[in-house]
Amino acid sequence: MKKQSVTRNPKKNLLTHFDASGAAWMVNVADKAPTRRLARASGRIVMQAATLRLITSGTAKKGDVLGIARIAGIQAAKQTSALIPLCHPLALTRVEVDFKILPRTRAVECTATVETLGRTGVEMEALSAVSIALLTIYDMCKAVDRGMRIESMGLLEKRGGKSGVWLAE
Repeated sequence: MKKQSVTRNPKKNLLTHFDASGAAWMVNVADKAPTRRLARASGRIVMQAATLRLITSGTAKKGDVLGIARIAGIQAAKQTSALIPLCHPLALTRVEVDFKILPRTRAVECTATVETLGRTGVEMEALSAVSIALLTIYDMCKAVDRGMRIESMGLLEKRGGKSGVWLAE
């Protein structure tokens, strides 16, 4: 196959994972300077009050729901490039997954903070951590509550790189 020379993403408003002809490609970050990168993401899972009591009391049949979900979230952040095809594999320096119980809304909120020193950001790693942590809660509690809903997942903060700081409104 003949190698083609293609100018990639000549305008900033184009999606970075596609070239001028629309073909998917992995962004070349070789010329970027390594900087400290941080991303925080969050989401929540809403459930029946009885399910929330099982989680908070530690009496769920499968064990420590939040402890296992925390490990799953950390593992997901570390495996993001294996799950999302165009993500770069990164050497993460920190992955923190925290949970907050929201009794009034019968929910568990998950927040993930991910850091690295590198040439590309860690937004996808933070979002992956939240996604998998919440899915793990669902998996561990689905026998008693199949109607749980994962909602309001998104990026809260991004720091580092040429674009600097971004905060959700």
